[in-house]
Amino acid sequence: MDRLSNTVRPYAWGSTTAIPALLGTAPTGEPQAEMWMGAHPGAPSRIARPKSTTDAANNTAQTERPLTEVIAADPEGELGAATVTRFGPRLPFLLKLLAAGSPLSLQVHPDLDQARKGYADEEARGIPIDAPHRTYKDANHKPELICALTPFDGLCGFRRPTEAADAMEALGVDSLKPYVDLLRAHPEEAALREVLTAILGADPAEMADTVAEAAAACERLGGAHAPYARIAHNYPGDPGVLAAMLLNYVQLQPGEALFLGAGVPHAYLDGLGVEIMANSDNVLRCGLTPKHIDVPELLRIVRFEATEPGVLRPEASPSGEERYETPVDEFALSRYTLASGAAPAELTAPTPQILLCTAGTVRVGELDLTPGQSVYVPAAEAVEATGSGTLFRATVAA
Repeated sequence: MDRLSNTVRPYAWGSTTAIPALLGTAPTGEPQAEMWMGAHPGAPSRIARPKSTTDAANNTAQTERPLTEVIAADPEGELGAATVTRFGPRLPFLLKLLAAGSPLSLQVHPDLDQARKGYADEEARGIPIDAPHRTYKDANHKPELICALTPFDGLCGFRRPTEAADAMEALGVDSLKPYVDLLRAHPEEAALREVLTAILGADPAEMADTVAEAAAACERLGGAHAPYARIAHNYPGDPGVLAAMLLNYVQLQPGEALFLGAGVPHAYLDGLGVEIMANSDNVLRCGLTPKHIDVPELLRIVRFEATEPGVLRPEASPSGEERYETPVDEFALSRYTLASGAAPAELTAPTPQILLCTAGTVRVGELDLTPGQSVYVPAAEAVEATGSGTLFRATVAA
């Protein structure tokens, strides 16, 4: 196994304190939004491993190598034959620490078929992969799971149109009345589709005025409207403020999680969590961002159905593993709460793993991990954990 050196991404919405507090380091004053653990080509983790058995035998000084390079050199040895057969010669998941200090963009992810077709279409049309109007960066889907380490606020899925209508009507903003009427006059799917289409297609100047009035009313009313006032403070005049009012507001407690499948609009607002996702960059945005919004494609991808935000709690097993059950193949996330003097937790698996400590001190093999530290374990390598603390385990679903 190998200790990971990981990159922290400084996105503007990131908390300046949450990740430093977990790591026990001093804040820099700059946002620290995400710490990536895995083999994403944009910021792969690094490990100190010799390039060859000769280097190891000669005790050649080890330099850090990207995990992408290590896997590419021996995919089956690192990932296991079954993982390579299912997903190709790449680690199929990415693990993150995510620290939101302000709201992220409203977004949705395509399913696998949509991603493959969308990517092939943009490739055929010759749209550069780094073009700001490019929608599909790869041919993969991006289901994801966020597990709260602190109280964590977010938006997840459409709420009942009548509930959204009540929330908008309570603001007393005349220019919102057409949306309120639409939400009450149509079946659920048609109501949600028409209102989101109208919000994203409205005149920007008129919409900015409407959002400003709505934000002032949310600030005045407080209570259930307070999250939208906070969103509007960070994104003044953005139509995504009104789109956010169509979604369920969710508050997670530590240990609780949300699964975000294809077509489900969502946004994270505040808090620190462990996030795992399929290794993809495909995001379609629908507000709270200065980036390109592909409205026609977005409307094709979004699932316009009201849903209850399914809060997940881990399911315990006799081995002590607490697993978050999700309907995807690329990843599985579980948690171990270890106690001093207890029997070691047996973690050996036929698939690659990343183990992340989030509390206490955990010993994994010969390595001691403190909060925020992680290790990569190749497929089938024997490993067990002891100590007193919390350990998250990310691997490929069985």
